[in-house]
Amino acid sequence: MHPIEQLRYVARAGGADGRLLVEEAAGALRIFGDDPAGLLTACKRLLTRQPTVGPLWWLCTRILLSGDPRAEGRSVVAELRSDGTSRNLGHCLPDGAKIGFNGWPDVVVEALSKRGDCSALIVDVDGLGGSVVRRLGRCDVEAEAVDGARMAGLVAEVEVIVLEAGVCGPSAALVDVGGLALAATARVVGRPVWLVAPIGTYLPEQYWQEIVERAGASDQPAFLFQHEIIGLGLVDRVIRHDHEVSGGQLLAAAPDCSVAAELLVPAR
Repeated sequence: MHPIEQLRYVARAGGADGRLLVEEAAGALRIFGDDPAGLLTACKRLLTRQPTVGPLWWLCTRILLSGDPRAEGRSVVAELRSDGTSRNLGHCLPDGAKIGFNGWPDVVVEALSKRGDCSALIVDVDGLGGSVVRRLGRCDVEAEAVDGARMAGLVAEVEVIVLEAGVCGPSAALVDVGGLALAATARVVGRPVWLVAPIGTYLPEQYWQEIVERAGASDQPAFLFQHEIIGLGLVDRVIRHDHEVSGGQLLAAAPDCSVAAELLVPAR
């Protein structure tokens, strides 16, 4: 596929794994290695079309601020492929734990598949529940999809709720639909909430504010949004690629990248 077509694919992709989008984008952006203006335009267009994919902001920032965009793109992909977040989550889960989550969080599913001894109850979002159950079943992981109307019962049956961030800021995170209700229910029922923040998702405050503004810039009613904002006050632990912290401690942690101010202006 021609690099320009790759960029169009990334820009149009809906619901795809953020890691896959970053790899595709990094490969396509290499053609702008000697064209700084073209590189900036391409990055801004990607982020205008995919504002809620945190790792794309991470990629674009890294290559724009680098003296060698091609080499930096390869470095980003290498770091993404060696991301230890799922491994760290697997180490943190109690032996034989039953966990609850919503939708299809790629890193969480990967961690469960490798553990083998844990089980899951899944809030069925947009009909994905059955597919996740089958995916985990192929790894001999016991799982069951539960209708969203029975969310309180699901929370009462599990030991921990695990949410996965698409983007995380210093005080809040963007999660797939259903995550906010899960976290709030867990707080009432008395179950801990863990937030998984894979590499490239923890971004500076300036990016976080811009992403929230773009994500909400729609004429659609809120109940049709694909993402929800969850304050870190509802989160007990944040699982990252190399460590874990409490929700409040994340505020003091260094983001995954600095800020390229030119990315804060949407493409025209």
